[in-house]
Amino acid sequence: MDKIFEQLDGLLDRYDELQELMSDPEVIQDTKRYMALSKEEGSMREVVAAYRKYKQVKDDIEESKELLATSKDPELEELAKEDLAALEPEQGQLEDQIKRLMLPKDPNDDKNIIMEIRGAAGGDEASLFAGDLLSMYMKYAEKQGWTTEIIDENPTEVGGYKEVSVLITGESVYSKLKYENGAHRVQRVPVTESAGRVHTSTATVGVMPEYDEVDLDIDPKDIRTDVYRSSGAGGQHINKTSSAVRMTHLPTGIVVTMQDQRSQQQNRAKAMQILRSRVYDFYESQNADEYAAKRKTAIGSGDRSERIRTYNYPQNRVTDHRINLTLNKLDRIMNGELADIIDALIVQDQTNKLESIND
Repeated sequence: MDKIFEQLDGLLDRYDELQELMSDPEVIQDTKRYMALSKEEGSMREVVAAYRKYKQVKDDIEESKELLATSKDPELEELAKEDLAALEPEQGQLEDQIKRLMLPKDPNDDKNIIMEIRGAAGGDEASLFAGDLLSMYMKYAEKQGWTTEIIDENPTEVGGYKEVSVLITGESVYSKLKYENGAHRVQRVPVTESAGRVHTSTATVGVMPEYDEVDLDIDPKDIRTDVYRSSGAGGQHINKTSSAVRMTHLPTGIVVTMQDQRSQQQNRAKAMQILRSRVYDFYESQNADEYAAKRKTAIGSGDRSERIRTYNYPQNRVTDHRINLTLNKLDRIMNGELADIIDALIVQDQTNKLESIND
């Protein structure tokens, strides 16, 4: 903890400096600077409060120990022992809390996300399960106070999706949904199955932070854009004009097509939004894999081909294979009650990172 305490003392000084700056009239009038300082102060607030509490508890422990060593009053000694019995466990808890708060932050945690869900193995049943996952995540987003917008979809005749992309915006969306990357397996009797046999199907989920031009500057020369007539819904207007857009990022070969919007300009904007996130995710995931291999902190690889969770309908059971967590409340989870799973994944991720620091 010594190195952490050295950092914390510096953090405390910076926090006090920020407090003074934010009360300076000149800074208050400079909206951009004030907002930047306010954001920095907010990011430090929790760890500063915990460290100040830790220092107070540590001082109280030293005071109680000194009293025990010097006092000849039995009543005072008994009070000091009672204080130590309460303070020493609290000191340990605060140390653990501070360690977690001082873990390196994922720079993407505060970002919105683009989530891509695809029906994989299982035909129509896989597409229906993709639709069920979409509904689950949208209900979870609603419970979190986030907003959702379907920005691209390829529905199937049975009511599911071959693939669907949804933009989820709100506070710290990526920090909670980044663990959903991977293959999700469902075990249930399909509605098309007359014999009542349980089938196994899969759908894949990809979670990408939403990036803007400040985060990633893509050279226009690296993008080939093709326009063509939309084949989707939209009436005569959309079919008579070349409103659909296909964008190809030449260095990576990533392709995005967009035809859901009414104008070519709108399709270009949406296609670029998805392309930017996919390209950034492509490069970032390569770096993340290298980092995870060295640090051994990943909960699974995050690869979409890796089976991360099984949804068993006959037994109303969900199992997350990365942390060996099984919950017998599938019905509630599909209704968006994902907090127990997501919280457990966050705790495990933090535990892994703490262990890697202590190694």
